[in-house]
Amino acid sequence: MICVGLADDAPLFTAGLAMILDAQPDMRVLWQAIDGADTIRQHDAAPPDVILLDIQMPTLDGLAAAQRLITEQTRSKIIMLTTFDTDAHILTAVESGAAGFLVKNTPPDDVVAAIRTIHSGDAIISPGATRKLFATFRRGPGNAPATASSSDIHMAAQLTPRERGILVLIAQGRTNQEICDELWLSMPTVKTHIGNLRAKTHSRDRVQLALFALRLGIAGLS
Repeated sequence: MICVGLADDAPLFTAGLAMILDAQPDMRVLWQAIDGADTIRQHDAAPPDVILLDIQMPTLDGLAAAQRLITEQTRSKIIMLTTFDTDAHILTAVESGAAGFLVKNTPPDDVVAAIRTIHSGDAIISPGATRKLFATFRRGPGNAPATASSSDIHMAAQLTPRERGILVLIAQGRTNQEICDELWLSMPTVKTHIGNLRAKTHSRDRVQLALFALRLGIAGLS
């Protein structure tokens, strides 16, 4: 059973989402919080497996709450959920350690799938947010092209051709199943390659793997 916490200052939104999630056979909503401070209180009393955390909230916003929970080494996986998909929000969420980023117009079925993906150990970013994130990393600070560090280049040199190919597909937003289908590989093989990629590049999750590929300029994105 995946236990979920919801945090949003719009009670009708969280109530509706709770109904959808509670109707799933493998999910249960533990609590609904109204702001970041309430999220931390409820988390401390009953830590869920996954938290859907709105960015724009009063008292303490979602990014600040996420950063505090992650600093305190929460075991909960955090998905940032917002109506906004601006570069600053995406980058701050990724840098804070959030495992996912979804905009609120994401279809309910995709939100449910995202929760299962996050719970399984993967990371997700909604397609619209992904495009903005990629654009930001292409530009880099001051609109200069983003470049790989000497450490990035050294780590990339340790990758096998197969790992490099899978890295490109991850950067393009492909799921594990899509990678299996495209490369004619089994799921255990793909998961092993992704685990090796994380270890070799010191990446926390597939979002950081995508950013690594972008810095190297091998994401294959136009």
